[in-house]
Amino acid sequence: MKIVIVGAGFTGTQLAKRLIDGKNNVTLIDNDDETVRHAQNLLDCDVIQTDGNNLPALEQAGIAKADALVCVTSNDEVNMITCSLVDSVYPKVLKIARVRNYAYYLDSKDSHKNQELNANNKKRPLYGIDYMIHPDVEAADAIVNAVEHGTVTDVIPFGEDFELIRVKVEKGSALENTHLFSIRKLTDKPVLVAYIERDDVTSLPSGNTTICAEDCLGILMHKADIPGFLKLCGSEIKELKRIALVGAGRVGILVAEKLIHRKKNFFSKLKSIAVRNPQNFLIIENDEKLAKSAADRFRDARVFQADFTDESFLQEEEIPKSDLVIYTTPNFEMNIVLAAYIESLGAKTSVSLVSSSAFAVIARKIGIEVAVPIRDTVVDSILSHLRGKSVTGIHTVNDGSLETLEITISEKSSVKGKKLMEVAENGKFLIMMVQKSSEEVYQIPVGNTVLSVGDKIVVIVTKENNQHVLEKFS
Repeated sequence: MKIVIVGAGFTGTQLAKRLIDGKNNVTLIDNDDETVRHAQNLLDCDVIQTDGNNLPALEQAGIAKADALVCVTSNDEVNMITCSLVDSVYPKVLKIARVRNYAYYLDSKDSHKNQELNANNKKRPLYGIDYMIHPDVEAADAIVNAVEHGTVTDVIPFGEDFELIRVKVEKGSALENTHLFSIRKLTDKPVLVAYIERDDVTSLPSGNTTICAEDCLGILMHKADIPGFLKLCGSEIKELKRIALVGAGRVGILVAEKLIHRKKNFFSKLKSIAVRNPQNFLIIENDEKLAKSAADRFRDARVFQADFTDESFLQEEEIPKSDLVIYTTPNFEMNIVLAAYIESLGAKTSVSLVSSSAFAVIARKIGIEVAVPIRDTVVDSILSHLRGKSVTGIHTVNDGSLETLEITISEKSSVKGKKLMEVAENGKFLIMMVQKSSEEVYQIPVGNTVLSVGDKIVVIVTKENNQHVLEKFS
């Protein structure tokens, strides 16, 4: 594919890097001299210093022959105007814009659904933008997913029934020193170990892989079966009766909305999150205006305007005794520091919003249970729209060395009519789930499962093999 990216900041360069790794033709545009020089030194692609909302400049960058335009500058209006400008002249180019301001969404709660409907009905999209990506919504969803079961861990949901969760194997647990192929002797529930993280290296396992204490496993299971399997790992499931949220900015408000109100559009299925008494949900914000806004919005919750680092306040309100503390301030480095600080006072479980996967790795190393990299969630969301019609979703796993792909088997695929055991390539990818074209739900497949045109599969793949997998299956 040929893709033009406007905005060479962190998101633009990370997106460009992953697209280049996938053998795509990328042109990057930015009007800042220093930013352009950095991108030129970092990336093997054309980088042009000019205004992205200038049609002649875009045509110089090859927009007429491009498959997609992605606008990720720091200015919502520039992103939208650039897409609208291109749509007026080149309507067939796929246009994606990062837009943070809710005012530009017809209905922010259903924006993704509305965009899909427009695409399916072949209607001209709002503002000429095929997909509007909201970073705060993506990040809030990831945070709420992480705490849904009370296990507080990294979670990637698939459909309505399955989840891929990251869980640590505790010393003395039933799984310690067990081979992967022996797991089915310990449980009668369908389960698949998608990846194993050991000594800071994440890899795809084989049946002969031995599970050791302190390993972190990527477990794919039906949601209802996860609590039972976690006991085999030595993990204790706790009911989250008292939650503290640090930061009442846009991400924090979204998280509070989803956990307290539990509207139907959001996560009404949060069965194990207590918050039955909103007085057990604490919101802490040091900005007076934001604190007042949160207090007006969540009248039943306890909202405090206070200094996050004031130990006397933290101890007086017993913040370190909360079952879970969530950090969503816009200062990502501060979130990590605060989480480490409050854990030193006694807090046991933390979820922190961070800037990127590199900081997520650092956060985990200092004991933070879940770190949500906001910029990587945005890149994943954009990539899911760029991989083609047969690819319906992309998620980065842990340090970015692995990613999951949701793919529909196409007529041209070389694997149609073959069994999983015939297409397997150990160490490169693993087919985690299959949804047959005649069925409505995903299932964990077996070696004899036959792949047919129209089947949907979920694959976990090493970063360097994602393009190979896309070509092979779709």
